[in-house]
Amino acid sequence: MIKGVMFDFSGTLLRIESTEEWLATTLAATGITLADEEFAETARRLTEYGALPGGPAPRHIPAHLETLWHERDMSAEQHRAAYGGLAEAAGLPAAELVQALYDRHMTPAAWQPYPDTEPTLRELRRRGVPVAVVSNIGWDLRPVFRAHGLDALVDTYVLSFELGAQKPDPVVFRTACDRLGLVPADVLMVGDDRRADGGARALGCPVHFVDHLPVDQRPGGLAPLLDLLGSS
Repeated sequence: MIKGVMFDFSGTLLRIESTEEWLATTLAATGITLADEEFAETARRLTEYGALPGGPAPRHIPAHLETLWHERDMSAEQHRAAYGGLAEAAGLPAAELVQALYDRHMTPAAWQPYPDTEPTLRELRRRGVPVAVVSNIGWDLRPVFRAHGLDALVDTYVLSFELGAQKPDPVVFRTACDRLGLVPADVLMVGDDRRADGGARALGCPVHFVDHLPVDQRPGGLAPLLDLLGSS
């Protein structure tokens, strides 16, 4: 019987803005202007190098960033350095954009909840089912949840940079289950990454996957999990 739920963050409950929106908003904030052709090329390179946290994965990683990339979620410093390094490798028209772009992605305005995120969390709250957000991340996402009116619907956050461990390490899921006061077999893990989120299976947690799609393309990805819990 499922008595609690763990959710991944990016691509599961909320989605980051597009690379084009990310770049355009940061350019406007810094007062930097690019011609249409240069803007399109810069956005293309940022996408190719996977410089947007929560966005498309890098198509290739420079050799000097490989180790840092695989350990990026272990600390705030590693996370900023990894994504800043990818942005630098992509090539930017102004050096100041490296940090400005990174800072932009941590703002609540850069994230949009999926249409059924709040209704699903509210229904879980109504049923008395506790919720943990379990994320591989290098910064504090709580302000994002507060800004979108979701923080009161989450019982605990287990963030890799605070814990010093990242999914699929079982210690991440064990920590969340312990904080919820439940045994793993009674806690459902919901995420979009088969490897990282699927690591919960090692503890005996049931797992439900959703597709990491743009918000307007996934209106009801979380609804099936309520069926897994049964009616109440």
